[in-house]
Amino acid sequence: MHPAMIDWWRHARRASHGWGASAGCGPSGCGTSEASDWDTRHAGPPDHDGDFGGGPFNVRRPLRFLAHKLDLDDKQVGELAAILSDLKNERAQAAVDHRRSTAAFADAVADEKFDEAKAQSVATERVKTAERLRDAVVKSLGRIHALLTSEQRGKLAYLIRTGALSL
Repeated sequence: MHPAMIDWWRHARRASHGWGASAGCGPSGCGTSEASDWDTRHAGPPDHDGDFGGGPFNVRRPLRFLAHKLDLDDKQVGELAAILSDLKNERAQAAVDHRRSTAAFADAVADEKFDEAKAQSVATERVKTAERLRDAVVKSLGRIHALLTSEQRGKLAYLIRTGALSL
């Protein structure tokens, strides 16, 4: 693509969304802009990806994302909320266990003499945590599979395959 085309595209997008506006209230703020002309012309769209970017499932709001993408009814949304809550709790516990094992590894290294048995014990606990998390993910996927219709399962599989949703 020609560089001038990119500049034209940015200008057209800013004009239609109010990005880089010099006065008024909008996504870029209220009042006059203190950005230079170059900054205004070359600033891309704001880092706003709606409610779907980031987070542990590669989306900020996995329940809202899945309800929207899979066209879930209210009953399905309620059950999916419970499943995701359980999985979120399990992931949080795994994160706590990981931090605890990292501290234990650091303690083993800081000692005058390296205690290999202690380090091996910490490594074993870290593997057990990973296994518990693996089992929780598999159990959650089974519960989600039972909750969804055939068409919804196909949409979910597509989201996982394409990376739009990560596990």
